[in-house]
Amino acid sequence: MTRLELDHRKLTRLPSLPPELEYLSAYDNELTELPGELWRLERLRVLNLAANRLTEIPAEIGRLAALHTLDLGHNRLTSLPSELGDLPNLSEYLYLSGNRLTRLPESLTRLSALRYLSATDNRLEVLPEDMSGLRELRELRLYRNELRELPDTIGELSKLRELHLRGNHLRGNHLRELPATIANLSDLRYLDLRENNLHTLPDALATLPLVKLDLRWNRSLKHPPWLDDLEDCLVLR
Repeated sequence: MTRLELDHRKLTRLPSLPPELEYLSAYDNELTELPGELWRLERLRVLNLAANRLTEIPAEIGRLAALHTLDLGHNRLTSLPSELGDLPNLSEYLYLSGNRLTRLPESLTRLSALRYLSATDNRLEVLPEDMSGLRELRELRLYRNELRELPDTIGELSKLRELHLRGNHLRGNHLRELPATIANLSDLRYLDLRENNLHTLPDALATLPLVKLDLRWNRSLKHPPWLDDLEDCLVLR
């Protein structure tokens, strides 16, 4: 058996796992811990543990070298092990949304093949300082966190096409400005900045090939003259 689907079964523990498993989904259960045998599945390529009651992920996750898709969303995680960055084939999808994370491990930027990262609806206050290792990233979703600033190295995500930053204003924190290096995102098509407290925008945004720029609900934003030239992609209200 290479595929095992255990979704929606109210499981409190996983059953015995075949060593040849390549796909495991245990979405929407009541898991609070994971068995040691899970981390010995050398062929596992897809792991979905979303919507459980997990409070931690052990360091042994770094052993799943074949993994290309990982969903840990909607659990109760407050931190992630640095070994998450030891997954060289994690390329398709990393979903961390709906947890209680205040930061992402710096090691995450070693995921050089990753194309999609979602960490929405957490409590993130900062991002890893050096984002440049995520060189294949196409889509980055960080809405509804507590980010006050973005690292300059976000401008090194040269293949990024979508950047979602809506609603980073919880607990009195506000995303007030974007780094000038965002102008280096020459493939960027969608930029969602709704519900922040932006005061200014980098002029270089005008040079990006944007299909949609959403600026709704930024009450303090000063509109630069070039914004009128983006009327085909601009959403203000």
